[in-house]
Amino acid sequence: MSKDTIVIREIEPQDNAELEAVIRACFHEFKIPLEGTAYADPETKQMYEAYQNDDDAYYVIEKNGEILGGAGVKPLKDYEGDVCEIQKMYFSPKVRGKGYGKLMFEKCIKVAKDLGYKTCYLESAPQLKAAIHIYENYGFKHLESSLGNTGHCSCSVWMKKDL
Repeated sequence: MSKDTIVIREIEPQDNAELEAVIRACFHEFKIPLEGTAYADPETKQMYEAYQNDDDAYYVIEKNGEILGGAGVKPLKDYEGDVCEIQKMYFSPKVRGKGYGKLMFEKCIKVAKDLGYKTCYLESAPQLKAAIHIYENYGFKHLESSLGNTGHCSCSVWMKKDL
C-alpha cells in the first residue's frame, strides 16, 4: 500500500475519538446548529458501539492511519417497514471534493440493499449543499416533513429513495 492510499473500511473501536472530532468540526465549519442534530447524539462519542447490530453498518475513510470521515446505515428509528437511514456522513476538508463522498454514499446504498432495506431515508442541513447535490444526483427526492424519530429537530432537509 502506498503512503497516500485511502481506505474505506468498517469502523473499529479505536476510531471513535478521531471520528467524533471530524463530525463535530463539520458542525462548526458549516455553522450547523449543535442541538437537535448528530452533534448532540450520545452515539457520536461511541460510533463503533452504536453500529454493532445485524441490521446496521458504519464505514470510515482512513489515510495513513488518520480517520478522515465516515457514514453509516441504520434502521430508521420508530418507523415501520424496511426503511433505513443513512447517518452521520461527514468528512474532513482533506478528502472533500475528491470523490470519496460519492464512494462512501455508494457503499452505504449497496449495504442498505444487502441488508434487505427497500427504502433509504436521510436528513441533512441546508448548509451542506454539496452533500444534498450528491443525494439528488443519486435519485433521492425531497420530502415535506421528516420520517421516524431521529431526534434531529434542527435538520430541515429530508429525502428518501426506493432501493
